[in-house]
Amino acid sequence: MKHKSYDTVTEAMSDLKKLGYTTDFSILTDQECLVCHQTSTELSADDFEIDDFYRFEGDSDPGDEMIVYAISSEKFKMKGIVVNAYGIYAENASSAIVKKLNTHPR
Repeated sequence: MKHKSYDTVTEAMSDLKKLGYTTDFSILTDQECLVCHQTSTELSADDFEIDDFYRFEGDSDPGDEMIVYAISSEKFKMKGIVVNAYGIYAENASSAIVKKLNTHPR
């Protein structure tokens, strides 16, 4: 995927959905997985790859510091989006999922 830059999280998510990243995933650190609440699909750290990511700085509010990940799972034939905070509001977890997201390529 060719890396683009976006001004907002919403803009990045909208464009990724047009590129087929249509599933919204949430991080469940206690269960060590990503989950799609619509389908109840759970992905372990080994079940997905990070295709791209976009980092957003919170110029005026540290709570606005976010990373949007474009992920895909060959095993489940799914492509989706994970949004995660970083900086002072980021989860300080030892979860395998958080570790994988934090060691994204680039």
